Amino acid sequence: MNTSLAQVTGAVAVALALLAGCTQEQQNQLSRDIQNWTGTNGVLEVYAGDKVARRFLKIDKISTALGTDDGKPRAYRYGYGVLDENLNMAVDAGEKKVYFEISDYTNAVFFENPR
Repeated sequence: MNTSLAQVTGAVAVALALLAGCTQEQQNQLSRDIQNWTGTNGVLEVYAGDKVARRFLKIDKISTALGTDDGKPRAYRYGYGVLDENLNMAVDAGEKKVYFEISDYTNAVFFENPR
């Protein structure tokens, strides 16, 4: 299939024009949707005071728990990640993927792994 540079440029211009017409929240939602589809190499650090107490690696996403009967958001988040037992920011032999839950009141930071 031959695609000319003009066609590609035109498609990009249309996409940018549509994106510019979106509100900031709509742009953020689109970004989150793309990230959910492509995946994220996330890291979750849980703190005890000023020290990292637990670290989870290779997290695709963290979800908000919803009530079974009322569908309302609950006060915790959950996900799956590799427990970094020695806190070295690497998945080592023997470190396994685990399920985790964190409260809204947990001192934690979630970020994309820079490595």
